[in-house]
Amino acid sequence: MAGYLIANYDITNEEGYQRYISTVGPTIIAHGGEILVAGPGSEVVEGNPGLVTVVLKFPSKDAIRTWYDSPEYQEIIHHRTDNTDGALVFADEFVMPG
Repeated sequence: MAGYLIANYDITNEEGYQRYISTVGPTIIAHGGEILVAGPGSEVVEGNPGLVTVVLKFPSKDAIRTWYDSPEYQEIIHHRTDNTDGALVFADEFVMPG
């Protein structure tokens, strides 16, 4: 069952965040991830979300965790966490009951 990473945030320091953007893609691909949605310009319909939305698809939620905990991602994660304000979740693919 596929796993998804969903992130929503605002960028608080564009220069610092660009270091993340320039390095994160290869780490995702190396772990079997696929970038489905990434970038600014989210259209707010309800609530108060950030303006950047990211959706990544991995073979499983365990695969997301393996990527997230990998040395190559942990080396760059601070470029995102230090320069954005928002939320990130891991979710399983929805399977219709029945």
